[in-house]
Amino acid sequence: MKKSLKLAVLAVGVACGAQALAADLTAISFGGASKEAQVKAFNGPFEKATGHKVVAGEYNGEMARVKAMVDTKSVSWSLLEVESPELARGCDEGLFEPLDPAEFGNPEDFVPGTIQPCGIGFFVWSTVLAYNADKLASAPQGWADFWDVKKFPGKRGLRKGAKYTLEFALMADGVLPKDVYQVLATPEGVDRAFRKLDELKPHIQWWEAGAQPPQYLVSGDVVMSSAYNGRIAAVQGESNLEVVWNGGIYDFDSWAIPTGAKDQDAAKAFIKFAVTPEAQKVFSENIAYGPTRKAAVPLLAPERLKVMPTTPENIENQVAIDVTFWADYGEQLEQRFNAWAAR
Repeated sequence: MKKSLKLAVLAVGVACGAQALAADLTAISFGGASKEAQVKAFNGPFEKATGHKVVAGEYNGEMARVKAMVDTKSVSWSLLEVESPELARGCDEGLFEPLDPAEFGNPEDFVPGTIQPCGIGFFVWSTVLAYNADKLASAPQGWADFWDVKKFPGKRGLRKGAKYTLEFALMADGVLPKDVYQVLATPEGVDRAFRKLDELKPHIQWWEAGAQPPQYLVSGDVVMSSAYNGRIAAVQGESNLEVVWNGGIYDFDSWAIPTGAKDQDAAKAFIKFAVTPEAQKVFSENIAYGPTRKAAVPLLAPERLKVMPTTPENIENQVAIDVTFWADYGEQLEQRFNAWAAR
């Protein structure tokens, strides 16, 4: 009995020691409903399984903040959620640690584009046209209707930035979704997008955080808005907000590790955990973003799949974001956009 007691005490001591040695991780996301889903699907279960405490933080995608931490060698974040253009540009600029794709599984098990040199996609999402059906007499069909303030009077919400906004402007001006980046890659196409934005500028209410479009729509501050599809789905049970998939732009959000971050092995273990089928299933059950791990799809209920951006009928007339385009031209277009918005 004494021997058993000693062994039990020793086991507890080892467990406590392991717990004490487990590194705290700071996982930075865009906040809101997506962050809540991440905490349920990834942070809590990972902490329980490994003893690594995961502290959830937020940002609005400011790469200047990441660059400042990396340049001054004062990186306090373990990993962060990044959209694809920023991931590609940050990887090129040395802001993110290179990852070995072999560590994260067979690429064929994932949606194409999931595994990148400096990041691993953990969900697919769309920026779509959303509207409040209580505020409109008829349903808009696409971005041309978004720009039609006579037929659909009221304020419009748009994300304050060039990305997505310029594409939507061109589609509103009659450019087919499949031709958007071909047109936007020309000086004439960029001028055309800004001219179209000039038409709508007096009617725009800008947003910067993903939680704002559903708030603006529900309150009646705007009648239509660009929005992340998952943020709208999260409040559809208690509101009359609807989504128009036509002309949406879909992208991955990926986990990336800032260059020089501490406890990188633990951060990589977290990323691996986040793309397991079971974790992906729980995430998509809590917010309507598509899994990147193919094996997670059959684990989801058919009703849930209907609100995912990646189902065939929803993705049919959407545009895949052109990561190379935004990596190459993003900085200059954002500068021009900021100067235009400030006028």
